[in-house]
Amino acid sequence: MTVKIKDVTDYLESIAPRSYQESYDNAGLITGNSSWTVTGILVTLDCVEAVIEEAITSQCNLIVAHHPIVFRGLKKLNGNNYVERTVIKAIKHDIAIHAIHTNLDNVHTGVNRKICEKIGLKNLKILQPKKDTLSKLVTFIPTQHAEAVLGALHQAGAGQIGNYKNCSFRTEGTGTFMPNESASPHIGEANQQEFVKEVRAEVIFPTHLEGKLLQALRSVHPYEEVAYYSSILSNENQEVGSGMTGELETPVEPLAFLQGLKISMDLQVIRHTKIKSGPVKKVAVCGGSGSFLLPQAIQSGADMFITADFKYHEFFDADGRITIADIGHYESEVFTKELLQDVLMKKFSTFAIIFSKTVTNPISYL
Repeated sequence: MTVKIKDVTDYLESIAPRSYQESYDNAGLITGNSSWTVTGILVTLDCVEAVIEEAITSQCNLIVAHHPIVFRGLKKLNGNNYVERTVIKAIKHDIAIHAIHTNLDNVHTGVNRKICEKIGLKNLKILQPKKDTLSKLVTFIPTQHAEAVLGALHQAGAGQIGNYKNCSFRTEGTGTFMPNESASPHIGEANQQEFVKEVRAEVIFPTHLEGKLLQALRSVHPYEEVAYYSSILSNENQEVGSGMTGELETPVEPLAFLQGLKISMDLQVIRHTKIKSGPVKKVAVCGGSGSFLLPQAIQSGADMFITADFKYHEFFDADGRITIADIGHYESEVFTKELLQDVLMKKFSTFAIIFSKTVTNPISYL
């Protein structure tokens, strides 16, 4: 059975929907055609010229990268910088590049969970949950059809709340309608007022699944005209957002924790603020540039905040309330390759899924 690039990208986007990416981002298929047959997948943190060469040698025509090679947009393709040269080489050799960036950062099974797993954190929670990513669907179903219709909605992704599934709220009432001569009613006759025992059912769902839910609703609901309405909620989505917090099973002295962090994350150096007194129990993490989350990390009660790309003056903002541990952007996200390989191997087994051997970290340490 052949696998198309679209099969792979659709699967990745079912795990980390593009609607969850930040507004400045450029996740998705950057080069290549979604109808191509996949010959192999190369997984990398960054896509640069050397990675394209590696894909050619390895006979992989799809590169799945965390960082998008085209980030700020391209106006010319003259090969004048590494971005243009990478894109040109990919196009010349029919290499597709798919980026899965802040959408993977923002899902609770993504980049930050991987960091938490590497350093042994439990009781994980999103540090800054996103709003406006959930909607509510309300529909009205003849009582005898309620289980079938709600079953289809749950199957399509509605009613999943944290560790609970098949969640709904139901009330019983009476629906009224009068079909006209052109109608083909499931219940009733033309020009006669009908009174039907119905269930008003409400379910919450991720907003990006609305089309799928409405298709499921219409395919199972017995009425010719399905009554429903949907609305976007301002609720925080506890499974989507920036950063993550977790707890160590046993509190650890700060220096011992930092020394263990160097080993578990394979670090050469950690830039950190003055160490907060007391053992480390609760830890906040954010892969990549996470300084914007410092207020939330402090508010969460975390003893340590592990992230990257803090500027000099931003370190002062810890103000003795938390220890900032800046471990480097590449270093905080490099294990995303393991995450992506694991995710892809669970679904696809007919071609190679391999790590890039190219170290793309632009920073060296002396």
